[in-house]
Amino acid sequence: MKEERIKELENNIIVVFVEPETPGNIGFIARTMKNFGLKKLVLINPCKLDDEAYLHAMHATDILENSIKFKSLNEMLEEVSPDFIIGTTGVPGGSYKIARTPLRPEQFAKALNTKAKIAILFGREGNGLTNDEIGECDIIVSIPTSQEYPIMNVSHAAAIIFYEIFKERDYNLEGVEEASGLEKRLLVSDMEDIISSLGLPDHKRRVALRAFKNLIGRAFITGREAHTLKGIFRRIKNEL
Repeated sequence: MKEERIKELENNIIVVFVEPETPGNIGFIARTMKNFGLKKLVLINPCKLDDEAYLHAMHATDILENSIKFKSLNEMLEEVSPDFIIGTTGVPGGSYKIARTPLRPEQFAKALNTKAKIAILFGREGNGLTNDEIGECDIIVSIPTSQEYPIMNVSHAAAIIFYEIFKERDYNLEGVEEASGLEKRLLVSDMEDIISSLGLPDHKRRVALRAFKNLIGRAFITGREAHTLKGIFRRIKNEL
């Protein structure tokens, strides 16, 4: 059964490198992916894949050759339509920046159900992901590092996250069907309706909705749980 779960990594996890600036880092990302059984690489508005990329990829040149390119992140999200969007950042925001409230890689990996289609976003080498791109994510993952030099090279960060995902495939997750992306979006939509009916100021409404989206993302709820919450939210909306 472990082999089946490893196969799920290959089929369901998509590594998305947003606007990579150096071919070498693209090659290193591909090499790291192959180390941990990942095969699907998406490049958003990338630099040219030259000899440097293939040199650093080593035996993962097939991942480079099969990579898919999109002009923008929005275009990719519309076409691929992942169930979960995972952002990575070296600058977590803490409790007062809800959109950047992170999980550590091991927390994320333990909760992850690879039966779902998951896109893991890595940002630009210089500036990472923008606030708007982070806002699209269901979960943020951040690696604890020394404050003396907190920002990691993107390929090193990817290796840590991929390792944590790979090692957790020894856990038996069968019998728990993850809620689909559509089910989660419907829950968020229901909560947005509920929040909108409370007469909150715009900024508090946005923060409350973002907090709920974070909770839904970190919980990795099952389809049955989503169905139960949907019924409760329907009754709340009827009462309101």
